[in-house]
Amino acid sequence: MLKRLGLMGLTVTVALGFGMNGIAKASGNSDTGIDEKYGQPIVVVGSALSASQKAEVEKDLGVDDASNVEEITVTGDDLVHYIPDGNRNSHMYSSAKITRTDSGGVQVHIVTPDNITEVTADMYKNALLTAGVQNADIEVASPLKVTGHSALVGIYKAYDDSSSSGDKLDSDRTKVASQELNVATDLAQKEGLSNDQVTQLLTEIKQEIAAQHPATKEDIEKIVDDKLKDLNINLTDSDRQLLYDLFDQMRKLNINFDSVKSELGSLSDKLSNKIKEAAGDKGFWQSVQDFFKKIFDAISNLFQ
Repeated sequence: MLKRLGLMGLTVTVALGFGMNGIAKASGNSDTGIDEKYGQPIVVVGSALSASQKAEVEKDLGVDDASNVEEITVTGDDLVHYIPDGNRNSHMYSSAKITRTDSGGVQVHIVTPDNITEVTADMYKNALLTAGVQNADIEVASPLKVTGHSALVGIYKAYDDSSSSGDKLDSDRTKVASQELNVATDLAQKEGLSNDQVTQLLTEIKQEIAAQHPATKEDIEKIVDDKLKDLNINLTDSDRQLLYDLFDQMRKLNINFDSVKSELGSLSDKLSNKIKEAAGDKGFWQSVQDFFKKIFDAISNLFQ
């Protein structure tokens, strides 16, 4: 109680920077040298960045010497290539630093969290697992406020165009992963749903797909409905349909989530703990508010 009350005394730009595990070591480790297995780190920068914004993003991503990274530029043409309903005239500020590794799964860190307004690190990770990214450390940065959706485009292009990124990503999987991110952020805007609740829902549906291997759309619908009930999430029919269509697309692509079961499990556990903690904090602050209200009411009554 005292520890929490102590918290009451505390006071509580558009380029995305990604660092993917196999392309470079995490930022700040530039003195470890070039990874001779996976090559130089890949930094993907948005074509709309000014010189000063580009320098700012590179600093946020820990790029001290541009000669030590492989640089790729992402444009509006890339956006419509990877996201067919995207706008070719979009100003691309998104930037990504990608570091591949031998193990550790997909790790995402948003280094400028105040500037990524809708997409969370866990949403990125979930979508990247769908896209087929493995063992990558990803850092995200932006000098301006952005929703964060176009960040995936830079990562996709890095895998397709880089001379050192290894296996290319399947285009059908990247498209459905982008669709997943759109659904996630759309649902997170609904009243009563948090970012973590939406990500937990998507993660646990994937776990059930890995466990049950659904053969039909009806099987997908049952998995979705059961998981909504388990998590006590109420959606409109149109929002349910978004989930039916999304996961049926994954079923048709025969995406094998068995290979990332442990990552999905760890992500689900993490989100569950965050949601429980948030609920506990909400209850605590409500009790604090009620406590002081009673005091103020008692004082007011003295003067009546």
